Amino acid sequence: MANLTPSHQRRVAVAGVSGYSGGELVRLLLGHPRLAVNPLLLGRLNEPAPAHPVHLGDLHPQLATAAGLGDPIQPFTWDRLVEERIDLLFLATPHEQSRQWAPEALARGIRVVDLSGAWRLQDPANRAVYNLTDADPAAAQKIQAEAAFGAPELHRDAIRNARLVANPGCYSTTIILALAPLALGGFLNPDHGIIADAKSGVSGAGKAATPKTHFMYAADNLSAYSVFGHRHTGELLEQLHLTEDQIQFTPHLLPIPRGILATIYVRLASKMTPEDIARVFGTFYAGRPMVRLHKTPGLPQIQHVVRTSFCDIGFHLAQDGKRLVLVSCLDNLLKGAAAQAVQNMNLMFGWEESEGLL
Repeated sequence: MANLTPSHQRRVAVAGVSGYSGGELVRLLLGHPRLAVNPLLLGRLNEPAPAHPVHLGDLHPQLATAAGLGDPIQPFTWDRLVEERIDLLFLATPHEQSRQWAPEALARGIRVVDLSGAWRLQDPANRAVYNLTDADPAAAQKIQAEAAFGAPELHRDAIRNARLVANPGCYSTTIILALAPLALGGFLNPDHGIIADAKSGVSGAGKAATPKTHFMYAADNLSAYSVFGHRHTGELLEQLHLTEDQIQFTPHLLPIPRGILATIYVRLASKMTPEDIARVFGTFYAGRPMVRLHKTPGLPQIQHVVRTSFCDIGFHLAQDGKRLVLVSCLDNLLKGAAAQAVQNMNLMFGWEESEGLL
């Protein structure tokens, strides 16, 4: 049974604070109006205590305070989480680690928001891209079946009641939010083919340096990667009810720190007007505070969304009324990761989903 801490005393913990998304998550939680106590910041499981304490400001100097380096990173033990009466654990950890730790947390009555890809995909064929293994496959499958896909605009009610929420990927959030009103409403002709051309800043690859995120490779460059094989593709198929031959998603690396722009080309099932399209999107996203719709022919840009928690969506309809271009933008570290995790926490605790994000 989940912890029953009073709503004004909710306790949360973050495992994996050293990365870009983990740092942004902690920043949002420290400023959240509903959290009276700072989040518990955790290191690796059973990791020996360092010779000198590591503080938040050591990992993320921008989060240091006037009084010092902020809260220390605590050794991770399950006993500590129980003793601290943690209600919800954020896992900003590698996929394999999240796959192992989420069941352990649930067994102790602690709810989980996982920022990795460990629990996003229900179809084993889609999940195979992560090469995950389970010590108890049957138990893992039961947990997988109850995991809520953490897109509040699509699954608000399921998230409210979930023990485990799987935060969507940054690319998939950008593309799913652009296509969902049309795809789920039956307004597309998917057999004509959907092309999702998406571009992300370098932080989307994580904090660890690689040859392709090295300055000398990424600067003054634009490159495609993971063609016909990006791990977020399965999320598009499952959430939009599409098959592999109905959508082609190609990601690109932009020489900027953060932000995603996706340009998506679709054919409509029947002729529509710009007013029809605007009505479909306006109805679908009514009461969804973290999606901003641009009035056509205006289109969003990365500079509109960087360091915000919004996804901005715009469109342009051809004169034939059937060819449609959608443009969707978000900050990959915020609405594509940390801010969406906080949005999910808000729903799980019964708070307004935009609290701490505007």
